[in-house]
Amino acid sequence: MTQRSWGTSLLAFAGVGATRSGHLEKWVSGAGGFFGILGIVLVSQATLGFGAATGLVASMGASAVLLFAVPHGPLSQPWPVFGGHMVSAFIGVTCVKLIPQSLLCDAVAVGTAIGAMYYLRCTHPPGGATALTAAAGGDALHSLGYQYLITPVLLNVLVILLVAILFNYPFRWRRYPAAWARGNAVAEAPQASAELYSREELTRAILAANPSLSQQEKEVHDICRLARTQPSDTPVSAQHIKLNACYSNGEFGDLWQVRKVTGDASAGPAAGEDRVTYRVVAGRDRRAQGTLSREAFARWARYEVTLHENAWRRVQPAPPADGDASGVSRLPTQRRIS
Repeated sequence: MTQRSWGTSLLAFAGVGATRSGHLEKWVSGAGGFFGILGIVLVSQATLGFGAATGLVASMGASAVLLFAVPHGPLSQPWPVFGGHMVSAFIGVTCVKLIPQSLLCDAVAVGTAIGAMYYLRCTHPPGGATALTAAAGGDALHSLGYQYLITPVLLNVLVILLVAILFNYPFRWRRYPAAWARGNAVAEAPQASAELYSREELTRAILAANPSLSQQEKEVHDICRLARTQPSDTPVSAQHIKLNACYSNGEFGDLWQVRKVTGDASAGPAAGEDRVTYRVVAGRDRRAQGTLSREAFARWARYEVTLHENAWRRVQPAPPADGDASGVSRLPTQRRIS
């Protein structure tokens, strides 16, 4: 292995990310953290008379990193921030009241806070620090009791959320919460009417789905390049629907389905109409059976697939041999359908 390969492997093992955000994004994130914490200190002093050390929950520094460096991350959204801190603060104070042994109290507070955040779907890593602060904060903090939830925790949370909303608003790609940014991006993206899209159209669609990629220019361009180089789908023709062949509708997630043609139903009740029977062998409604006209089945089918080593793989028509214009012979590709 070359020296460069060793270096690349070591960086990958250490988890060193290859982020390509621009200098503007880095400076904006740092400025956001500055104003977020400054806002908490100023509001605490103005409303409660607290000094910086008393009125500021240390875990808000970690929340500032999430809110201003990754404002569209799932752990940075309003409910995880609000619920994570408030639930953890409540658990920390409760543990102090119920568990006299300090070391055990600290461990129980953090462990219970993690479990509660999971169950309440408000996982926010700084919440663990909020619980630990409540449990290990000393007599002055313990004397606050459940008042700790209101001042300073609730006050801190509301201020930093407000600053995050206001500060990120002028930057269209950073608008917070993420649902707001995504909604604006979708509204601004034009409707595509063709099956082939330009790189600009693909870029707008990608950013509409995930605005946080706006500063990841190389990644977005790589996605567009791959999309443009993939072979386009050739519709399955009705005359080429084959007995015992399997076809996929090409959908994703719960809508994905594979049907196997099991017979010819032309001689049944709908005599005179070219019909086929099929059985669903994978995906939605597995084991269901049905009958469709050959034309309707062809409209449903996106392409033929074959099962290879427990994976459904797409197959493509082979070039027709001399004297054979049907092109029915097929060769499997390496594309996984799932």
